[in-house]
Amino acid sequence: MKTPHALDTIIGYHAHIYFKDAAERAVAETLRAQIGERFRVQLGRWHDRLVGPHARPMYQVAFEVDQFAAFVPWLMINRAGLTILVHPDTRHPRQDHLVNALWFGEVLPILNVEQLPVSTVGEPDETITPNTTPTLAA
Repeated sequence: MKTPHALDTIIGYHAHIYFKDAAERAVAETLRAQIGERFRVQLGRWHDRLVGPHARPMYQVAFEVDQFAAFVPWLMINRAGLTILVHPDTRHPRQDHLVNALWFGEVLPILNVEQLPVSTVGEPDETITPNTTPTLAA
């Protein structure tokens, strides 16, 4: 039997907020504003076209391990019908997107799997620098 991974294997998390049309983009904009008002996260830029392994336009929210317990449950009940992928960053992007992922709503295909590195161990860690200033409680 395989030895379990230690929790400190996770260095952060990403949530990918997907939208498929102008109406869903407007919902995603509202959700983005609500996230920024409530959580110390790093809001990534908008991708209005397909990028990387993602099957829909989206934006990413990067967050630290200590934000998971509050942010992810909040996202579950406030996603307003949007499809969301949440995955850890364990320095194994392919496994994180394909195996270690949580989906809220529709499960989308992960495209161009070969573009996802198997491992980024030994590369510099991406520092999550929150670019939000929460003013409201979750």
